[in-house]
Amino acid sequence: MAGVIRRLDEAVVNRIAAGEVIQRPANAIKEMIENCLDAKSTSIQVIVKEGGLKLIQVQDNGCGIRKEDLDIVCERFTTSKLQKFEDLASISTYGFRGEALASISHVAHVTVTTKTADAKCAFRATYSDGKIKAPPKPCAGNQGTQITVEDLFYNVNTRRKALKNPNEEYAKILEVVSRYAIHNSGISFSLKKQGDTVSDVRTLSNASTVDNIRSIFGNAVSRELIEVGCEDANLAFKMKGYITNANYSVKKCIFLLFINHRLVESAALRKAIETVYAAYLPKSTHPFLYLSEVVKSAANSSVVTKGTSDKVYAHQMVRTDSREQKLDAFLQPVNNPPNTGPAEVTTEVNAGPPEAASRPQDAEMEEVSDLFEMADVQEDVRKPGGLSESGHLSPESVPSRKRPREETDVEMEKDDTRKEMTAACTPRRRIINLTSVLTLQEEISNQGHAKLQEMLRDHSFVGCVSPQWALAQYQTKLYLLNTTKLSQELFYQILIYDFANFGVLRLSEPAPLYELSMLALEDPESGWTEEDGPKEGLAEYIVEFLKQKTEMLKDYFSLEIDEEGNLIGLPLLIDNYVPPMEGLPMFILRLATEVNWDEEKECFESLSKELSMFYSIRKQYVIDEANPTNSQNEDSDSSSKPWRWTVEHVLYKAFRTHLLPPEHFAEDGNILQLANLPDLYKVFERC
Repeated sequence: MAGVIRRLDEAVVNRIAAGEVIQRPANAIKEMIENCLDAKSTSIQVIVKEGGLKLIQVQDNGCGIRKEDLDIVCERFTTSKLQKFEDLASISTYGFRGEALASISHVAHVTVTTKTADAKCAFRATYSDGKIKAPPKPCAGNQGTQITVEDLFYNVNTRRKALKNPNEEYAKILEVVSRYAIHNSGISFSLKKQGDTVSDVRTLSNASTVDNIRSIFGNAVSRELIEVGCEDANLAFKMKGYITNANYSVKKCIFLLFINHRLVESAALRKAIETVYAAYLPKSTHPFLYLSEVVKSAANSSVVTKGTSDKVYAHQMVRTDSREQKLDAFLQPVNNPPNTGPAEVTTEVNAGPPEAASRPQDAEMEEVSDLFEMADVQEDVRKPGGLSESGHLSPESVPSRKRPREETDVEMEKDDTRKEMTAACTPRRRIINLTSVLTLQEEISNQGHAKLQEMLRDHSFVGCVSPQWALAQYQTKLYLLNTTKLSQELFYQILIYDFANFGVLRLSEPAPLYELSMLALEDPESGWTEEDGPKEGLAEYIVEFLKQKTEMLKDYFSLEIDEEGNLIGLPLLIDNYVPPMEGLPMFILRLATEVNWDEEKECFESLSKELSMFYSIRKQYVIDEANPTNSQNEDSDSSSKPWRWTVEHVLYKAFRTHLLPPEHFAEDGNILQLANLPDLYKVFERC
């Protein structure tokens, strides 16, 4: 027998509709905050009890509600923002259908207290099931509106039982209020639990977007922000925001996305952005992003403005068939057009005898070729260093080079399986499948010390004691760190993990290996004696020996030697860092005499250790800044950074994200705990 079709009771219809709009307390607060913003408020205060299930109070200083409108303010489809259907074409407010308060009133007890600018007093009214219970009563009150919601879902038992964890609901509320506070930088927001004296979210009306990010997410985020923006008049599209650089990463992606000033989610856009960041951040870590997009053309946008879900899809938001709209464009130099071929990355440095000054110059990052091109050619060098503080590197025109791939253990493809990401990583990399390199990577991972890694990741740099030693604070403890050993281990790990994926530090003038070898042999540190033979003969042997290794050194380590026996390029391991060139002669000597060239694994390991020793900060190659020589004053320029700046802003920043300290650092004195605040309190108590 067929069932009888009946018209649902209006109360049932309204309750079902309310459940679609108000799914949890955070949804109710979001709707009320948007109403506050539509009312031109400059201050919004939110107070909750038991995660919003017992009490929600939202107060603003906006235009208020007229007394005459209080009778119907909680009825469905009552609004002051829309009169006829054509008004939708120019609507600029958050709400326009008049369902928010109506939906809340069907599942909670609602009280509205409001005062307009021209009213002599405020008025208060209570509502149930969309209807006013009694005529509005006059009362004292400030200009604006205060909406109190009590016993949310009191008449929907299944929904109430599903939301039984107040702490979880408060976390959702905190997330919503925080995001709207960051996006609306000219408006003061506050959120706290009823009875608390301190607000969990508090922003000021005169604070900037960066100030609000700092207030809510902390200094760790705000100091690593890069401002981004783009605009396309043809698409009627405008975007601005702040994203973190490669120095910052967290376990869970923080993605604040506003489209036409509405908080939305886009899984496709989030995935696309994280794919770009995956090449610059350690494995299983994510960035912080705040993006605000305005899409004026209806033909290019399809935003879910109201209803059951605030979600958008990337293919509906903007056209995706344009090459210029790829997210990689954010990482390119602003004056550098997209390039379809592989690019060589160079940074010029002055090199020569030890007294010559060394400094980084311009570097370039260009987009590498498409996957089908990369299967046939081998890239010469790729851009290291991740994102710089400014978001891009200085462009310099450098011709690209290609040659057929020879090694069967090297693949050219996007690296999605890499175990660790370090400073030289790129979106498209050479994946190295050499067993020797994989074994060295595994050895580093097995010897890592998790506690020391956590300390380095979250430390606060205090200052340099000397080129070899520095002070750092972690929690309540003060540590003395061996910068020389830590930097040496950092560069060794980068050389192993980013094997064959380095940029090039291009020397401004070729450095003859013969002269460098002679300088090293003159140094007592070389250990040369007359029994070893003439220095000239040894120097000539070193030149010929290293010339035989040119191809391997260039391909795997970006160490370039020309046909005349001149050193012309060194590997670029981390951005804004050039090794102490005073140690170059001794490095060349040790490269020929201390590296095990017979066995593959031992060769890569010993060569990487010699390179890392050369790149590390060593006190014998650092001249006191207080007594610089005249030649240094003449050779250096404003772009040269003192060693103290390099230690703090380059090396120790790299330690945070790229260094996995080995276990022996906790035992051999390279990391020493000097003081602990609770222990000092005990000393003072005894005194």
